[in-house]
Amino acid sequence: MPLGISEKAKNITPSATFAMDAKAKAMQAAGESVIGFAAGEPDFDTPVTIRDAMKDALDRGMTRYSAVAGTLELRGAIVEKLKRDNGLTYDVSQIIVSNGAKHSLYNTFFTLLDDGDEVIIPTPCWVSYPEMVKMTGGVPVFVPACEKDNFIPAPTAIAAAITPKTKAFVLTSPNNPNGCIWPESTLKAIAELAVKHGFYVISDEIYESLINSAHKHVSIASLGDEIKARTIVINGVSKTYAMTGFRIGYAAGPKDVIQAMIDAQSQATSAPNTPAQHAAAVALSMPQDCVESMRLEFEKRRDVIVKGINAIAGLSCRKPEGAFYVMMNVSALMGKRCAGVPLDDCAAFADALLTQGKVATVPGNAFMAEGFCRLSYATSMENILEGLRRIEAFVKALA
Repeated sequence: MPLGISEKAKNITPSATFAMDAKAKAMQAAGESVIGFAAGEPDFDTPVTIRDAMKDALDRGMTRYSAVAGTLELRGAIVEKLKRDNGLTYDVSQIIVSNGAKHSLYNTFFTLLDDGDEVIIPTPCWVSYPEMVKMTGGVPVFVPACEKDNFIPAPTAIAAAITPKTKAFVLTSPNNPNGCIWPESTLKAIAELAVKHGFYVISDEIYESLINSAHKHVSIASLGDEIKARTIVINGVSKTYAMTGFRIGYAAGPKDVIQAMIDAQSQATSAPNTPAQHAAAVALSMPQDCVESMRLEFEKRRDVIVKGINAIAGLSCRKPEGAFYVMMNVSALMGKRCAGVPLDDCAAFADALLTQGKVATVPGNAFMAEGFCRLSYATSMENILEGLRRIEAFVKALA
C-alpha cells in the first residue's frame, strides 16, 4: 500500500474565511496597516461575570473530565434557555454540549448521514456546510437564492430539490454570510415539506441574539411537535457572549439522534472543556444586559457600513437583518483592472483589495455567491470608517 493522504482529506476545501484572515494578519505582522473585515468574531471583551465564572471554576477544582454530553449544570441551563427564549421544551437527555457549534454541526452530519444521502443547502451559505456534508459521506444539494429575494429561496425551489435521497435541510437564520432572517411564513413552508417528505431540519441558530430591533428570531422547532421531532437545533455561546475561544456549542433534538451524537463524541473528543462549561452555564443564566449592549452596538455599526458602501459608486449592499455580516455587491466592477491585473471575479477583487487597498474581506465565491464580497462588521467603528475610506479610494483608482 503506498503512502499518502486519503481522498477524503484531499477533497476538503480549506476555509476561505480563515485563509483571508490569516493573510491579513501576516501582512499586519510584517508591519502593514490592514483593516480586517474577514473574521466572524465579536471584538468585544468577554463580559466580566463570565470571565470571573471561568476563574471560579478553576479555583473550585473543575479541572476533570465531565460527562461526554456535558455537565448537568450546563445542560440544565441550556434547557432553561431554550424554554425561556425559544418556547422549546427539552429534557437534559436531549442536549449535547460539544467543542463549539461547528463541532455540534459536524456531529449532526456524522450521525444522520449515510454515504450518498443528500443535504439541501440554500446558497449563499457558510463555507463549512458543504465540506462537512462531504466529509461525512453526504452529498450537498444547493438551492441558490438571489439578492433581490433577500437571499432566501422560494419554498417551491426547495421543494424541487427534494429527492428520495434527501436526508436533511440546512437552515441558517440569522444567516451567515448575508444576515437575512427567514420569515415565519417560509419556516412554516419548510416545516411542512420536512414532515411531508420525512427529512430532518438542521437549524443553525448561533446568531439568534444578534438581531436588529425591527425583527425577531423564530426557531423552526417551535412551530409544532411534528417539525420539532425532525429538527436538530444548533447553538452556542461564541457569538452572543463574545466567547469564541471558550469553544462551547450545543445541539438539542430527538433523543435517539442526540444519544447517537453522544456515542460518536465519546469516541472522537469526549467532553468539551470543563471550566468553560461552567462559564457557559453562568452566561446563559445571568442577566442578559451585556448581550443587549453588544446587539445595539452591532446595529449602529451595521447602519454606518451599509450607508458607506451604498455611497461608493459601483458598490451596493442590502441592509442585513441580523448577525454581523454584509454582502457587498461588486459585480458592477468586474472587468476593471487594478495595477494592470484584470478583476475577472470576486476572488480577484478581494485579493486586490487586500494587497493594494489594505482591506481584508472574504470573496463571495467562498459562499457560492459570485459577484459579492462578505464584510464582517464585528470590528470597531474606527476601523469601519477607515475601511470604508480605503475601499472608496481603491474603487476610484480602478482602471
